[in-house]
Amino acid sequence: MTPHPLPLDPLDLAIAWAEAGEQAALAIVVATWGSSPRPPGSMMAVSATGRIEGSVSGGCVEAAVVDAAATAMAHGGAELLSYGVTSEQAWAVGLACGGELDILVESIGPAGSLPLDLARRAAALRRARRAVILTTNLTDRQHVLIEKTADRLHVVAGAPPPDILRPGLESVFRNGRSQRQRDAEGRLWFLHLLTPPHRLLIVGAVHIAQVLAPLAAAAGFGVTVIDPRAQLATPERFPGITLQVDWPDEALERIGIDSHTAIVTLTHDAKLDDPSLRVALNSPAFYIGALGSRKTQASRLMRLREDGFDTDRTARIRGPVGLAIGATGAPEIALSILAEIVAVRHDAPLAHQRGWT
Repeated sequence: MTPHPLPLDPLDLAIAWAEAGEQAALAIVVATWGSSPRPPGSMMAVSATGRIEGSVSGGCVEAAVVDAAATAMAHGGAELLSYGVTSEQAWAVGLACGGELDILVESIGPAGSLPLDLARRAAALRRARRAVILTTNLTDRQHVLIEKTADRLHVVAGAPPPDILRPGLESVFRNGRSQRQRDAEGRLWFLHLLTPPHRLLIVGAVHIAQVLAPLAAAAGFGVTVIDPRAQLATPERFPGITLQVDWPDEALERIGIDSHTAIVTLTHDAKLDDPSLRVALNSPAFYIGALGSRKTQASRLMRLREDGFDTDRTARIRGPVGLAIGATGAPEIALSILAEIVAVRHDAPLAHQRGWT
């Protein structure tokens, strides 16, 4: 099975181009119309040599954005683009309907609108799995980098933003969605949440994992497969996937689980699954799933309750794992699992339909 090539992160790529001495620009969606294909915070990197990574509209306005990026790179400036004020204008730029699509295009580098050092710090914090907000005044392009630590907002770089933005900043950290907000003087700010990449930790190097791992990687998850059985957890069976040949509970403790982590146990072996689930239930993982029948799930929950986990805590475990789509065979089961993880991640209606109960 050939590993799926993962898209490169636009912010990291723009930084790499700038560090290599190449002109670069970053386009960021700051507002959208009704059913936008790309939410606020989506990014696209553009280089002076014509390289592009990422998307801001699914393809319909990218050409116009690339032209604006070329202008920004040539002058070291920035531009706020607006599309879709009327239905006629929307069709002119390739949108299917009227509405709103605003995109901020900034040059990045030593003389750019977005300072390279600030971009580096934001990217480094995200790599360290610490969520930050890059706050930008859309009028004068003032930037403030803000992190939330110990329930406090901490200014990492830049001048403190107006106090009136504090509720909005708290909301962005809490809800996980970038947004615009006006200050008391009517100036418009964009609160751009830069979250750590979502991860999927799979316990059990089994057949379903062989399908689920590359499928999740193609969807943008950082994937690790954990199994102490060296004959199963091999690069030949999981090309391009990070492997940990270790006892799962020990590996999970070592990796460190945060709120951007999903965990799925697939071994069908209580000696491996149960310790993994105990670690998962003591973590802020946004998703916990376990493979097995209803009978297996009932026995599993009983053992966990005997270990001191009450009903509210064990209710976090989705088992039998996956959306109830009638899946049969490893590919369909893997699809149902990933679909449920994505639904939970976005708090979609399907996330609340526990069809296996």
